[in-house]
Amino acid sequence: MWSYEKRLQFPVNIKEPNAKLAQVIISQFGGPDGELAASMRYLSQRYSMPYREVAGLLTDIGTEELAHMEMVSAIVHQLTRNLSMEEIEKSGFATYYVDHTLGVWPTAAAGIPFNACEFQVKGDPVTDLTEDLAAEQKARSTYENILRLITEPDVCEPIKFLRAREIVHFQRFGEANRAKLSGISVKEAGIF
Repeated sequence: MWSYEKRLQFPVNIKEPNAKLAQVIISQFGGPDGELAASMRYLSQRYSMPYREVAGLLTDIGTEELAHMEMVSAIVHQLTRNLSMEEIEKSGFATYYVDHTLGVWPTAAAGIPFNACEFQVKGDPVTDLTEDLAAEQKARSTYENILRLITEPDVCEPIKFLRAREIVHFQRFGEANRAKLSGISVKEAGIF
C-alpha cells in the first residue's frame, strides 16, 4: 500500500542542540493537535467513509501525516542529541530524561503522554470531515505558536513547511466536505 522513501519530506538539518526547543516542538509529535493524532484520525476514518474518493483523500493525507511525524521526530532528535547532563538539567529536560533518556516519545509540551483520546472517529462523513477541518486548523495554530517562540532558521524552516501543509490539508478536506454536502462527486467538483 505504501512506498517508503528513506528521506524526509523536507530536510531537517539542525546544527545546535537545544532541549528547550525540543520540549515545545515535541507537542507536534504526541500532543493533542500533533501529527501522530492526525495520522491515526485519518487512517481510521477512511474505513467508514462511504465515498471512495474521500477515503482515498483520508489515506493520502493520513500517510503524509506519518511523514510529518517523522520530520517532527527528526527535529526533536537533532535538538536533543549529544546533550550533556549539565545541559539536560539546565534546560529543564531532566524530567523527560528520567523516563525516556533522549529517545523520542509521543507527549505534549506540557508532559501529557499521547493516547487515543487525542483523535475522533464517528463514522459520519460530515462529522468526520468537520473534525478533520478543525484538526488541521488546530495544528496550524500550534505550528504558528512554535514559530513565535523560536528564531533558529534550521528549526523554523521545517516548521514553516509543516504549517503550510496543514493549510493545504484544510483546503482539501473543505473541498471534499463541500462536494459531499452538495451531493456531487468529488471528481465532478474538480477536486481530483
